[in-house]
Amino acid sequence: NQISYTNLPGGSYTFHLRGYNADGTESEELTFRIQKELSLFERRTVYIWLGMGGLLLVLLAVVVAQYLNKKRILKRQKAYQELTDQTIRIVAKTIDAKDKYTIGHSNRVAVYAAEIGRRFGLPKEQMEQLRYSALLHDIGKIGIPDHILNKAGKLTDEEYAAIKRHPAIGGEILKDFTLIPWIRDGAQYHHERFDGRGYNSGLKGEEIPLYARIIAVADAYDCMNSTRIYRPNLTPEVIYQEIEKGKGSQFDPVFADIMLEMMKDGFEA
Repeated sequence: NQISYTNLPGGSYTFHLRGYNADGTESEELTFRIQKELSLFERRTVYIWLGMGGLLLVLLAVVVAQYLNKKRILKRQKAYQELTDQTIRIVAKTIDAKDKYTIGHSNRVAVYAAEIGRRFGLPKEQMEQLRYSALLHDIGKIGIPDHILNKAGKLTDEEYAAIKRHPAIGGEILKDFTLIPWIRDGAQYHHERFDGRGYNSGLKGEEIPLYARIIAVADAYDCMNSTRIYRPNLTPEVIYQEIEKGKGSQFDPVFADIMLEMMKDGFEA
């Protein structure tokens, strides 16, 4: 008959069997070799698989935790990015509101500057920095009295000197804004000239920071393309000639050529 063995681990055994009669007569001993199969949890491979499974579960838990943490971080970063973007746009609108003839100017300059940067091949991160720098390029006008900014007639020498201070004022305002690298460059240096005859620092060529050289072209284009208190907007032909004429003197020729290419393509903010 089949025999059930309890409390015996799997393995090889010798089973001894001897019978006795009522009078005590003893039979010969019979021996049987028994091979008991290993139970599930007595198999080494089971523990190996369990160990591997446990390790995979731990790894999966780590990956899931990292994914959820990264998702939270990205969500927080996106919220900060939106907050930064909205704040800078509000500041840009505040700047433009000081001069009734420059409504939307900062935003348009940012659009033109970003397109110049894109065509030039700037990476995405620098494109964002350039856009923010362009949005705040005129922040120094906050320090210029309204009666000078909105004066209908010709500026006096003193009033023009006050206007020329706005890049220095802008650089001073943004000097402690370290959240966005080089955001100060657009405000402080966008009126420098490629030939060194600009203001306020007299920088020339590639001494002028990259973003400022790009913004200088975008700013000049939008100024000429917009109606100002002292003149109507210029025709596309005149603007094209002015930018062409300013290559290498007022403007970095590389970015001037890109702006001219954008005009040919009909690009408008």
